[in-house]
Amino acid sequence: MMGRWRASRNRRMQRTGPLGAVRTPPGAGALSCRVIDPVSEPVPHAEFVVTDTLGRTVVSGGTDPFGSFVTAVPAGEYRLAVSAEGYTPFRAGATVSEDALASLGEVTLQVAQPPELPGSGDWDVEPMHSSIAFTARHIGLARIHGRFNSFAGVVRIADEMERSAMHVVIDAASIDTNVRMRDDHLRSADFLDVERFPTIEFYGDRFVPRGGNKWAVTGALSLHGVTRTVTLDTEYLGLGSGMEGETRAACRATTELHRDDFTVSWQTMLARGIAVVGPSIRIELDVQVVPKQGMAAAGAGAAG
Repeated sequence: MMGRWRASRNRRMQRTGPLGAVRTPPGAGALSCRVIDPVSEPVPHAEFVVTDTLGRTVVSGGTDPFGSFVTAVPAGEYRLAVSAEGYTPFRAGATVSEDALASLGEVTLQVAQPPELPGSGDWDVEPMHSSIAFTARHIGLARIHGRFNSFAGVVRIADEMERSAMHVVIDAASIDTNVRMRDDHLRSADFLDVERFPTIEFYGDRFVPRGGNKWAVTGALSLHGVTRTVTLDTEYLGLGSGMEGETRAACRATTELHRDDFTVSWQTMLARGIAVVGPSIRIELDVQVVPKQGMAAAGAGAAG
């Protein structure tokens, strides 16, 4: 028995064919494919997820720069899902046998249709269905999650989306990490200094498409008396209807801020013995916008 296992292991180690670079232990095989676009160009860094018959994830990852992946899995039945930004996801089944390669060959991803853009005009940010949150890390401690509870904004959609603009104003004192003592400290002169700088403002005037439903929104962020250029990595989620049938549009956006850029020096405070968060803070926005009241009324009148 041990001799047969060793012989099988030696055969695996001596492979020069498709499985030569994949070490498969007893009871396992390999699964592979190459992901291409409609003109047969590779799709690098596409994401794949392999699940078993119960829907449990067995392995996941990304394709190499040539659009390929190969992975070892226990012999069995699997479902493969492949996705990439700007493309329609691909799904297929595969049977993997022991000590064998199950190859799906070339998988072609079709270009996805981007969601319909909102109509031109002014759209108000709706705070009830929007959030501005942040994640930071205490020096040497766990992450801190917080949000701003009070903000307002408007997005002016131009006939050409790239020429659109947005303006968001945040009440700095509305910061909320669910710990009153910490929130009071964050409002103090050590951090946001809300008495001197009561608002945080972002004015974005450059909308750059990045393919599919991805956009980069670049503008000026004013915080703690300092203004810096910031880019929001934005995912546009499309149009929908509210509870009362009103049209609304939604998006998600993220960015990372460096505290020293806004003269909030974590190193100085650390030297003073103040427990602080790290030098960078991740901002996450979930935003829904609705047509300005006058715009909505005008549209209803025209429809009538």
